[in-house]
Amino acid sequence: MSIPFAVKIAGEAPSLLLPTVPDLVWGTIVFVIILVFFVWRVVPRLNEALDARTNAIEGGLKRAEEAQAGANQAQEQYRAQLVEARTEAASIREQAREDAKRIRAELVADAQAEAARVIASAQTQIEAERQSALVSLRSEVGAIAIDLASGVIGESLDDKRSTDIVDRFLADLEASEASAASAAKAKG
Repeated sequence: MSIPFAVKIAGEAPSLLLPTVPDLVWGTIVFVIILVFFVWRVVPRLNEALDARTNAIEGGLKRAEEAQAGANQAQEQYRAQLVEARTEAASIREQAREDAKRIRAELVADAQAEAARVIASAQTQIEAERQSALVSLRSEVGAIAIDLASGVIGESLDDKRSTDIVDRFLADLEASEASAASAAKAKG
């Protein structure tokens, strides 16, 4: 029985670890063929797959960076819009305060004008009633004075002359009251 792959060393038994020369030649030829096949077919496909994977990863990183940049830009725009909105809200609040002050001032002015009108109307009405009361009082005082004088004298004093005397007396009385009032104002 011979061992086909065993090498005989001078007078010794064939070794299982050392191959024979024909085995080495054929093994080398097969190795070179397989190596050429791998270099010609498998390695380019592996390189293509690795390149595609590298491109995919780099593209993903680039898209992620662009997305991050876009997000940062959007965030900056949002912050700018937020600042603008806050500024606008502050101006609207200030405008509302100014409008409220203006409206309040208008309402106060209207109320004061209405109060002045009511006071003037009331003073006019009081003056008219005062004049009416004076006229009524004059006629009643004159009638009472004439009745008293008629009772004292014992004669009737209903004529025009007696009415003129009473009117003149009351006018003198009013004039003396008016001069006393103006003197009191001058002292005050």
